[in-house]
Parts: sequence; structure tokens; C-alpha cells
Amino acid sequence: MPQLRVTPPPPSQDQRQRFQELGRAVIETEARAVAALARRVDDGFVRACELLLACRGRIVVLGMGKSGHIGGKVAATLASTGSPAFFVHPGEASHGDLGMITPQDVVLAFSNSGETEEILTILPLIKRLGVPLVALTGNPRSSLARAADAHIDVSVEQEACPLGLAPTASTTAALAMGDALAVALLEARGFTAEDFARSHPGGRLGRRLLLHIRDVMRTGDQVPRVGPETSFAEALVEITRKGMGMTAVVDGDGKVLGIFTDGDLRRAMDRRVDLHETPMAELMTRGCRTVPPDLLAAEGLRIMEDARINGLLVVDGEGRLIGALNMHDLLRAGVL
Repeated sequence: MPQLRVTPPPPSQDQRQRFQELGRAVIETEARAVAALARRVDDGFVRACELLLACRGRIVVLGMGKSGHIGGKVAATLASTGSPAFFVHPGEASHGDLGMITPQDVVLAFSNSGETEEILTILPLIKRLGVPLVALTGNPRSSLARAADAHIDVSVEQEACPLGLAPTASTTAALAMGDALAVALLEARGFTAEDFARSHPGGRLGRRLLLHIRDVMRTGDQVPRVGPETSFAEALVEITRKGMGMTAVVDGDGKVLGIFTDGDLRRAMDRRVDLHETPMAELMTRGCRTVPPDLLAAEGLRIMEDARINGLLVVDGEGRLIGALNMHDLLRAGVL
């Protein structure tokens, strides 16, 4: 027989209040732990940065348990900000994975106690390789701290866990200090937003920083264009056929003279102009916004948003029409 699922009663008002109290207490405890780290950004931190910056290989991050989870995140942050790094599980390292560490590497070890058995087991092998060791521990007198070439104290006064057992404030402190190392290295390496985008090409930030107008614009026969003598009616056919809600108006050399948009269409209809006789030269908007193809797509989006327009014409250095784009093109490219 299927088991009946018993729905627990809703929490009482006292329980709801207790939830809030505990939540605030945890955040306040962890905030104090992180704030206390500012005093620990000392010579040990500087020495750690020097060793990591001088690394000719990769930064090998070690950590067990919750420290391992923090180490994995810090390794990912380092790798994405210009410092090649990867995480190695210390328990696996003594069973073959230690071969991942080469003499050109630097080891970055996380251990709150500084006495993590799995890390201490492989410590002699790390020393034999002559690999610099940077350690983040909560005990400056621990075995790991004393063996390190650079040690950073990430100790906390208390865990946020009411039992004082679950790693909470200590892991938050270690994570914050790991981020501090990554950001310090980022600036020292001259790492830029474009470098970051190259390591995140599939993300939205990557698309915003790497895509240019030429990558998303429509070209060739996809671009709506008419001459200044084209009639109102013929221009409407071109706009409908190309589906961009606008058309460029160009001269015989392809140079942009103006643009005709849905706004111009509404104004023309209000004036009740002759559909078949009125030429574009009398209806187009002159001095329209144009952009070069090498402009970032994100900058094109900003121009459209600031000018409250839905499309842009793309021109070469001589002002000749070579493409066009609208908000739908940016949306499809993931820029919007």
C-alpha cells in the first residue's frame, strides 16, 4: 500500500520568530568573521601573492571536506581570472593523483585545523618536489602552517552553528580570503574585462564583451534600402519584405542619406501624404544614428536605449551602408 504523506503543521509564531533570529545571528556571526580578516592581509598575504604570481605552472588547490568545497570554488575563481588553477582531492592524491603536481606548480592548501591527515600525508612529497606551499588555516601553530612557505591566518572566534560544530563562519572566512588572493592576482596580471569574457564565452557577460556589431548585423539583401526618389508606397513594400520595421535611404553610391522608420510612417499618415507620389527624400529622417561594424554590440544596445530607437544602420568609413540591426537581432544574440 502506498504510504500516506503527512503534511507537517505550519510553524507557530514563536517558531517563525526563531527562524528569523537564527538567520540574522548566522549572518552577523559570519560578517564579523569576514570583517576580522582585514587585519590578516599582512606580510603573509603578500608573500602568498608573490608565490602565486611567480608560478610558472598551475596553482594546485587542496582541501578536505568543507575546506575542499571552498578550495574547489577558489580554484575555479583563480582559473577564470587569469591564474590557471585546478583542485586535487588530497585523499586521491596519495593514490596516484599526486602525479598532477609538477615542479613548476604552487600548492594552495585549505585546512581549518591545519592538521588534516590527508594533506599532511602528502606534505613530504610536495616538499620533495620543491613546490612552494601556500596554506590557509585557522591555526598558525599547526603542522601545515609551520610547513608552509606562506601562511594566511583565517581563524574565526566562533562558528555560526549554534552547536559550534558545523563549519560555517570558518568556511566563509576561507572563501573570502581565497577571493582576496584571486582579485589581488587579477590586478597584478593586468587581467581585463575582455580577458574575463574570453574565459566565459558562453555566458551573457562574454557575449556582451566579445560580440561586435559585425557579428550580429544583417547584411546584403537582408538590409532594407531605398533611394531618395523611391515613393512612399514602394518604401512600405521594402520595409514589409525585409521585416526590420525601417529602411535606409541611400544615394547612388550607397551612402546613407537618412532612415525611414515606423515613427516616420505614423507622421506621414497623420499628414495624409500621397502614397504613390511622395518620395522618401521628403519623409525620411536625416542625420540618423549610424555605427561602425567594429563597435561592441553592447554599445549598440546602449545607443538604441539612450536614443529610444529600435534599429541602427551600420556604415563603413566612407558612410556607405553595409548592414543594419535591431533589438530583435541583439535579443537573438543574447546581448539584450
